[in-house]
Amino acid sequence: MKRSFTFLDVLLVLVSFTHAPCAVRGHLYCQSTNSGMLRPHSVSITEFGAVGDGITLNTKAFQNAIFYLNSFTDKGGAKLFVPTGRWLTGSFDLISHLTLWLDKDAVILGSTRSDDWPVVDPLPSYGRGRELPGRRYRSLIFGRNLTDVVITGGNGTIDGQGSIWWDWFHNNTLDYTRPHLIELMNSTGILISNLTFLNSPFWTIHPVYCSHVTVQNVTILAPLDSPNTDGIDPDSSSDVCIEDCYISTGDDLVAIKSGWDEYGISYAHPCTNIIIRRLVGQTRTSAGIAIGSEMSGGVSEVHAENLQFFNSNTAIRIKTSPGRGGYVRNIYISNVTLTDVHVAIKFTGQYGEHPDEFYDPNALPVIERITFKDVTGENIKFAGLLEGIERDNFRNICLSNITLNVTSKYPWNCSYVQGYSDLVLPAACYPLKKRIYPEHYQDCYHLHNHLQISSHQKRGSQLLSW
Repeated sequence: MKRSFTFLDVLLVLVSFTHAPCAVRGHLYCQSTNSGMLRPHSVSITEFGAVGDGITLNTKAFQNAIFYLNSFTDKGGAKLFVPTGRWLTGSFDLISHLTLWLDKDAVILGSTRSDDWPVVDPLPSYGRGRELPGRRYRSLIFGRNLTDVVITGGNGTIDGQGSIWWDWFHNNTLDYTRPHLIELMNSTGILISNLTFLNSPFWTIHPVYCSHVTVQNVTILAPLDSPNTDGIDPDSSSDVCIEDCYISTGDDLVAIKSGWDEYGISYAHPCTNIIIRRLVGQTRTSAGIAIGSEMSGGVSEVHAENLQFFNSNTAIRIKTSPGRGGYVRNIYISNVTLTDVHVAIKFTGQYGEHPDEFYDPNALPVIERITFKDVTGENIKFAGLLEGIERDNFRNICLSNITLNVTSKYPWNCSYVQGYSDLVLPAACYPLKKRIYPEHYQDCYHLHNHLQISSHQKRGSQLLSW
């Protein structure tokens, strides 16, 4: 017999449908962006004497153009247009309310002379240069304390010409840490889109101490053997959206960071509310998505979905160490497709690498509530190499609906981890063998939302059939 139902029943079902996508993503979202936004004032770099022959150094032209445009920051902002050509330059600063627009066949080239890259102080959350004690080279495109900055175009190119820096690094002839291609500090309202980035000397795109950052529809390329050429590294930043990107580099494609040992603990600026979606790429030596190893300020609320990694060392990796302190919690990674990947999931609890001898070895990180859901892979050597820290177990690691074609005789190797699993093939290691459903789903980050949505949808189907 059909059950009677009230208007309130129907209303509840409709509300559950309306809010289902939000429940899946929690309170995280990517704001819509408009890379073609109109600025009331616009100039071309050629108006300031720039020559696009790939030989003439145009640093002064970029600096003078931006100095001129600074007078429009309180009048709706301005646009600096870079037309077709090869525009060689050293490091230059951006300003607030600026659009840097590269034409389709425009290429900004980083100078191969180190003198054209100023040396600046280390980040306070690192205490020193990441590679060498002391100071560091400033990025090619730099900004500090900015609001409303757009770096975009018709798929123009920014080429760091990093091979000379890689040679200096391998030959140990550098006095300072290598520069990024783009670094923005203490800034908000940042959009980087519709561009190709090539051959960064070091990490490619580095927003640090920033908020409301979108990196969208970019291609990042560097040789697979180039040293430390990370793609996108959100660092001590919040509300970051990375989507629709292709990255192929010599290090992590995306690395989420928040400071290094005692300096990161003291600075206490976490990285939180990070969305990564529709990311495709490869890295021969590192990971598709990495968290750490510098995570001492804390990392939380990371949602990554619709990922494709191939021809890579590791798909997803968490790196930390005694002395890091901080935390990594509330991480949700779903809908991952892997092909020819050495390790699908890797935790490294003894990564090492400390800035100096003053770190506290008893500052242990907290790693908890990490969920992997809907992962498939072909020609995977190891499903998981999960190494926690003795007397500091990584807790509530949850694996749901994971199917990997694994070539190793021993697909899992786990120590000092605790968690749960359902529908995992090959079967998860012993510390993760307890079932998620029905008793442990609330211990697993974000999975209870899926269970609630499934229940609402089932109830809705029943109501609509009455």
